[in-house]
Amino acid sequence: MKLNIDIKTPSSQAWIDAVMDDFPSFLQDHADCERKASAMAMSFVAKYPDRVKILPDLIDTGIEELEHFKQVYDLMQSRGIPLTHSIGEDPYVVQLLKLCHSGRNERFLDRLLIASVVETRGAERFRMVSEAQKDPEMHRFYKILWASEAKHGHLFVKLALFYFDEKTVYDRLEWWIDRESEIIEKLPVRAALH
Repeated sequence: MKLNIDIKTPSSQAWIDAVMDDFPSFLQDHADCERKASAMAMSFVAKYPDRVKILPDLIDTGIEELEHFKQVYDLMQSRGIPLTHSIGEDPYVVQLLKLCHSGRNERFLDRLLIASVVETRGAERFRMVSEAQKDPEMHRFYKILWASEAKHGHLFVKLALFYFDEKTVYDRLEWWIDRESEIIEKLPVRAALH
């Protein structure tokens, strides 16, 4: 069952062109994103240990994202591409987080829905990367990741529905999809996931 809402603004041809023109930088950013995604899932576990219905899925997601990091790292190593010395801020995620409510429950809902939106955007972009790849190994790898990210987009909505009614979740998700569209349209194009 589809739980999330599709993004409104598709990624541009200019974005995929930038990625394919500087794929080593994209891989470095992708590795950073996987590390951050794993940490984000585990931060929910740390901040909301009382929300026991979501903990098993979040732990599994944290492990899966760390496995993705390892896979990207292995690809980078095989191509002589180093990890970056520091994990940079993602301007896309920073702008989304600035819009979060501040109350404990409201922020909890917003963080889950932001995760859904970010994963849905990641799925769309991994599909584009997969389709643009000439290297069969990279095509296959990004096709697998595209499916995984799409699954995570649904997962975070499912987790929100454990604690909030459907109308609240979907009204707020629609709001986030609109904000995400505004943000993605204004971001500079770069060889990065976001």
